[in-house]
Amino acid sequence: MGKNIIPYNPKLKEFAKELRKNSTLSEVLLWSRLKSRQMRGYTFNRQKPLDQYIVDFYCKPLNLVIEIDGWSHDEKYNSDMRRQKHLESFGLHILRFHDHTVKENIENVLMAIDGWIQQTEKTSH
Repeated sequence: MGKNIIPYNPKLKEFAKELRKNSTLSEVLLWSRLKSRQMRGYTFNRQKPLDQYIVDFYCKPLNLVIEIDGWSHDEKYNSDMRRQKHLESFGLHILRFHDHTVKENIENVLMAIDGWIQQTEKTSH
C-alpha cells in the first residue's frame, strides 16, 4: 500500500476532539467494533483530521477511510464527492455506509469492511 504524505491541519484538532465527544449512535456502534485492533489486527482512528477534512474512521496502514453518511448527506452529495476525490488524490480508499445501515445491520457493514481488507491484502502481497 502506498505511502502518501497527507497534510495535517492542526486547526482541526480541537474540532475533531469535539466530534469524538459528540459521536452519533452509528459512529459509537462501529467504533466499538473497530477499536483495539478488532478488525484483522488493524489500528483505526476516529474523527481523524486529514488535510482539510475530518474523516469518521481512518486506518493508516490500509490507506482506508470509512465514512458514515446520515440523512444530512442526502443534500450534500456533490460536496461529499468533491471531498472524496480530494482524499482519493492522496491514495486513500473510501468506504461509505449509511447511518441507518450501520444501526440496523452492523454485521453486514463489518463483513463489507472485512471483505475489502481481505481483497486489499491479497492484491498487495
